[in-house]
Amino acid sequence: MSDELVVREGERIPRRPLPEFSEVGSFSEAMKRDGFFGTAVADKNQYGPLAMMLLLLVVAGVTGFIIKLAASA
Repeated sequence: MSDELVVREGERIPRRPLPEFSEVGSFSEAMKRDGFFGTAVADKNQYGPLAMMLLLLVVAGVTGFIIKLAASA
């Protein structure tokens, strides 16, 4: 194993180091600083999970709309 991976007592899977992460004051501040995809996909701040849920909601809505159009044709 590499020197970067740490296996704690009682665990079998080594942990990798945490990615670079910086906190922001609000969701809108996160959008301004890191952008939507930087926040949702790259997880650059603490609002990554919230942005990912919004992204999944939009993708699911668009997919449902396309399926609805295809079914009615």
